[in-house]
Amino acid sequence: MIEYSIMSDVRVRFAPSPTGPLHIGGVRTALYNYLFAKHAGGTFILRVEDTDQNRYVPGAEDYIVEALNWFGLTPDEGPGFGGDYGPYRQSERKDFYAKYAIQMVEQGNAYYAWDTPADLDLMRTQDVNAKYDAKTRVKMKNGLTLSADELKLKLESGVKYVIRLKMPANEDVMITDLVRGEVTFNTQDLDDKVILKGDGMPTYHLANIVDDHLMKISHVIRGEEWLSSTAHHVLMYRFMGWEAPQFSHLPLILKPTGKGKLSKRDGAKFGLPVFPLEWNPGNEEELYSGFREFGFLPDAVINFLAFLGWNPGTEQEIFSLDELVNSFSIKRIVKSGARFDYDKAKWYNQQYIIKTANEVLAAMIRSEVSADYNDEYLAKACGLMKERVETIGDIPKVGDFLFGSPSEYDAKMIRKKYKEDNDPHFIALTGTLGTLEIFDAESTQSAIKGYIGDNELSFGAILPVLRLATSGTMKGPDLFEMMELLGRDEVLVRMRDGLNEIKKIISAAQA
Repeated sequence: MIEYSIMSDVRVRFAPSPTGPLHIGGVRTALYNYLFAKHAGGTFILRVEDTDQNRYVPGAEDYIVEALNWFGLTPDEGPGFGGDYGPYRQSERKDFYAKYAIQMVEQGNAYYAWDTPADLDLMRTQDVNAKYDAKTRVKMKNGLTLSADELKLKLESGVKYVIRLKMPANEDVMITDLVRGEVTFNTQDLDDKVILKGDGMPTYHLANIVDDHLMKISHVIRGEEWLSSTAHHVLMYRFMGWEAPQFSHLPLILKPTGKGKLSKRDGAKFGLPVFPLEWNPGNEEELYSGFREFGFLPDAVINFLAFLGWNPGTEQEIFSLDELVNSFSIKRIVKSGARFDYDKAKWYNQQYIIKTANEVLAAMIRSEVSADYNDEYLAKACGLMKERVETIGDIPKVGDFLFGSPSEYDAKMIRKKYKEDNDPHFIALTGTLGTLEIFDAESTQSAIKGYIGDNELSFGAILPVLRLATSGTMKGPDLFEMMELLGRDEVLVRMRDGLNEIKKIISAAQA
């Protein structure tokens, strides 16, 4: 059995590959690393794992950094952030890895291999379930099947090779995972993974254990897809005589249906964001909007993501980042997958929009509305709409009547609420409002309700039609507060034009 202990100083790393936009699942991994580190007073590190140069995408690293900064998950160490354990890009650490791979070869725990792609295809053709392991390695072109002289000639010839990890025979490898408990793998089920490629670059398996050791990483918190490879990593720590970090493998984020892992294609399929920010590589087929472009606040997304696989053990649902830091514990991460509930994400966003200052919201929607509206007007409009929307973009969209005369009128409600007999009253009310010395919510409410009472009318006969004439819809903020924001002149114009539109709709319905 292989066991290992928790190291004293907490140092964790978020280690994405710059092969495209950062998936929201990656953001959650970064978040849990950040929360764990800050809760323990430790260090949160960004390490860019760009050893796969064939899949490297220009701009992806900048995207990752921008996303982390947008969320407030600022690394303590990393590219552009400084630190004593750099460089923090694996492509700049190439010289670090080969010596460790060769050391494992010299120890008898790894070996050189010269198999061509055709050789590997032939192996799999002969047995579709075959893997490069103790059973098949003896039939392949590697340092274990060549004589000493042949091996020397191969190495001296300069022919490119890979280095494979030599898995021990029939040994149980036990991993104590902080999320999943004890997990055991038998080496009979594991393959001899390539740890150093023909171009001299390490694979993930070698690079991550070397870097984690050299950067003194105490805890590895990553997605569950890496659990099956962890036995290889633990063995390499043993081969090198290094203390392994403590592992935690996070549950999957599932599709909104609860079936299968959430993928980037699900964004288009379900009409929801699966990336933090817009990704625009100049190719429309790979253009994706993010949570930011969907109108989400970063703190709301953080709160939502924190609960995708973790809970605080209390009824509290709204947590600031500092509160999450104080409450976070790996012990409260669940093993099972967490369903991506987009409705819940919007609920969180709504709560954070409500708590956001009107002036801040106004600045966010400034580019979406006409320059005719000043900052004070925008702030008041946001104040009227913030409890009625789920995203920032909904403020000018759902509340479009605050930024221009209604373009549509709710015909169904008009047919239900409008009575021609009340036309004289609407005309009289227009006159009443036009004579008010102070045109605020209190004054308009007093005048209109006073008129309704004096003329023994019902509120239901008058107020809905006034709202429809002013905004075109029955939905929206308080009628009198809306009137105050729009101002006397705009309200009087809308009442006149709106009543005309209402009559046209009634006439069309009667025709």
